[in-house]
Amino acid sequence: MKKIYLMYPQKKGTIAPEIYGHFTEHIGGVIYDGIWVGKDSKIPNIKGFRKEIIEKLRAIKAPVIRWPGGCFAEIYDWRDGIGKDRPSRISWWGYKDGKTEPNEVGTHEFMDFCEEAGADAYFAANLTGVPPLHIRNWMDYCLSPKGSTTLAKEREKNGHPEPFKIPYWGVGNENWGGGGCMTPDFYANEFKRLSVVMSNVAQDVELYACGSNASDYGWTDGLMRNTLNSRDLMHGFAMHYYCGCAGDPVSFTNEEWSQLLLNAAHMEEIINRNWNIICGYGMESHAKLVIDEWGCWHPDGSGPSRGENLFEQQSTMRDAMVTALTLNIFNKHCDKIRMANVAQLVNNLHALFLARGEHCITTPTYHVFDMYKEHQGAESIVVTVTNNEDFESSVTVSASVKDNKTLITIGNLSCTKDSEIVLEAVGMDIPKTAEATLLYADDMHEHNTFESPENVIPVKIEVDISKPIIIPKTGILAIRF
Repeated sequence: MKKIYLMYPQKKGTIAPEIYGHFTEHIGGVIYDGIWVGKDSKIPNIKGFRKEIIEKLRAIKAPVIRWPGGCFAEIYDWRDGIGKDRPSRISWWGYKDGKTEPNEVGTHEFMDFCEEAGADAYFAANLTGVPPLHIRNWMDYCLSPKGSTTLAKEREKNGHPEPFKIPYWGVGNENWGGGGCMTPDFYANEFKRLSVVMSNVAQDVELYACGSNASDYGWTDGLMRNTLNSRDLMHGFAMHYYCGCAGDPVSFTNEEWSQLLLNAAHMEEIINRNWNIICGYGMESHAKLVIDEWGCWHPDGSGPSRGENLFEQQSTMRDAMVTALTLNIFNKHCDKIRMANVAQLVNNLHALFLARGEHCITTPTYHVFDMYKEHQGAESIVVTVTNNEDFESSVTVSASVKDNKTLITIGNLSCTKDSEIVLEAVGMDIPKTAEATLLYADDMHEHNTFESPENVIPVKIEVDISKPIIIPKTGILAIRF
């Protein structure tokens, strides 16, 4: 039996809603036949976007969506995506799937999507392929007051008189790799060159520097060292970590279940070590972590398109548990994290949705975001668990308080044994019974398909929290009281 101590007097800080953010790149089937079906489609849509996805994003209180990349951002010309006569272009990912970019979804369309979903927009600016003036003009077009500049008037001509709300801008993407293969010293100078121009356009937006590729702490050190003299230009450190794969996406072994979760748990060390470097330079108020790509990266071909959509993968209870584990880590380290964006929203890596034609289903990962949504904006409290040293039989836990209500989210990381837990509150009395939601499947390989879209769905239960609670193997439990 494990005792979970809820240390109410010990607060970690507020869980930024943006930690529960999302990501839509122009890649594979994420945009076209993913979120976008077109305004003339027979598929129910709102301004060309799948109505079902918009409604379900509203249901989980999606706070922010990143766009247009990813690596795609480093070849994107924003002018291709405005106006009536739009060019087709080579896509960044065309060398893998042969697809071109039709630019049907550009700035106006994506902002429609965010506004309908109730989410803020996070734009990734092209640092590698264009000069700073190009991005300044995009910001002018998007953010300048009605009628104030030539580009603001062009925006009005294209259907949006008032400025768009785009509070977050990434200054490049993966510039250690596909974004220019830069060294941290070189990128730091490029960041300063572009961010000076960007901040001159809009002083009230947050600019995020390209952070490390997972555990490349040399990048973190080099970037911090070289931006000390311009720290006020930086508002976040955008790092990426994919926990990769372990075996087949669907037909994995018990050992591979545990290995992928162990990979995912490495996120905590990456957060702590990057944060220690940032604090060592006194940059903690300028370089809070923006983990704007995270998730599993399985081999291609397990999704419903059978490989037609690049990087599309099926999502099982194992992916749901990676989600639960990762979000619990983020909640516990909310004092260090400004934002996080799971990659990606639909028909790709670690997706919340799978869609094709008239079909659109939620994955188990979506349900975890739904179960965790009340953590957004809550105060994270310290949680201590006894008898939890053995990783393969451990539980992952986080807890928060908002509006005098406590949310505890627990995942049983064991794929062979149920876990018995007891809740112990320190500094507050808790009720005897509580409402709860359980996400569980008898078979850990279970997943949702177009033919059987509800193989894995959460169920509402009531629990007696004055007594031991059994969490089934591979189960995820959210308790709220």
